[in-house]
Amino acid sequence: MSVGGARPRPQPAVIGSEQVAHVARLARLELSEDELARFTGQLASVLTYAAEIAELDVGDLEPMAHPLPLLNVFRDDEPEPTLDRATVLAEAPAAEDGRFRVPRILGDEP
Repeated sequence: MSVGGARPRPQPAVIGSEQVAHVARLARLELSEDELARFTGQLASVLTYAAEIAELDVGDLEPMAHPLPLLNVFRDDEPEPTLDRATVLAEAPAAEDGRFRVPRILGDEP
């Protein structure tokens, strides 16, 4: 038992370069010796941190989908006056018979 009721710190994850090389082969990654050494140390650090997180007492915490409270930021969907057709068509590059005029894209037939 530890002094003062504190939990013992998790031991660093033991992972060797052989295991990292095996995972690299499974992922079809070709690693140099330098990369293998660097990634072995990095993966060991990640696994050690994951072990520390696993040791946390979260029994009294409620599960959550997001760490911050999310609120609906949308306005209520209520009918509002629409834009005047003449005003909108006046801003268009081309208008004809109360509609937007666009180039024909499907041949010569209407």
